Amino acid sequence: MGKNTGIRLLGTLLPLGIVALFSGCAGPGALQTTKDPWEKFNRGTFHFNKIVDETLAKPIATGYKAIMPGPLDKGVTNFFSNLNEPVVVFNDLLQARWERALFDTTRFVCNSTWGLVGLIDVAGALGLAKNREDFGQTLAVWGFESGPYLVLPFLGPSTVRDGLGKIPDFFLVSPLYNRQEDKVRWGLLALDAIDTRADLLGATSIVDTAALDEYTFIRDAYLQQRRYLIYDGNPPEEELPEDFFEEEPKPAPEPDSTPPPGTPP
Repeated sequence: MGKNTGIRLLGTLLPLGIVALFSGCAGPGALQTTKDPWEKFNRGTFHFNKIVDETLAKPIATGYKAIMPGPLDKGVTNFFSNLNEPVVVFNDLLQARWERALFDTTRFVCNSTWGLVGLIDVAGALGLAKNREDFGQTLAVWGFESGPYLVLPFLGPSTVRDGLGKIPDFFLVSPLYNRQEDKVRWGLLALDAIDTRADLLGATSIVDTAALDEYTFIRDAYLQQRRYLIYDGNPPEEELPEDFFEEEPKPAPEPDSTPPPGTPP
């Protein structure tokens, strides 16, 4: 990887990573076996990301939300959601989901034309619901294990598999990265990051007030959400460990120190 490519990678992923700290907070619950052998490192990175969020991303997002009219804010969100559709279609094809690929292509074309380059979600109004697919999910479908949970600096919650999956999505497919002049790319990435963080202000308030341990809450929510997406909302029930319902062994009684009767003092 050359120097210019490395700089472009940082410039592409860093603005998106600012908002990724809380991006996994919404997802249906399921029993989840947590693989977190790097918890010490992850917690340190989590707190670093939280400082970055509270000192930079959150104040900017709060100001953006205050001055941005509701309809225009919604239009910006729709625009970037539409730009993600080629990534969705790309992964539909890699997963051999031909009907889903046609469905998502139709959604992209509809919103890019009648929806004024995606500002209006015409497809959604017609019943073509938004799907979410990425290369991390594709790797899961292909049988790759997730690997341990991993909190990346700036990029937030992930796993080894999901972290690697971001690379082809951004560099090979995403219109947000490709076919853009550098200034346009940076501007779009910054606007996407700010708009996404602004949309998550309510969610982060819930985490701040409800979670006793924010790190654990976000980790478990992220892993559950990813499992939910991989199985398209119908994850199989996970088997409980054999000893899940077993009672903890009771401690052995302490030996009686009282001397037996008739024992001389």
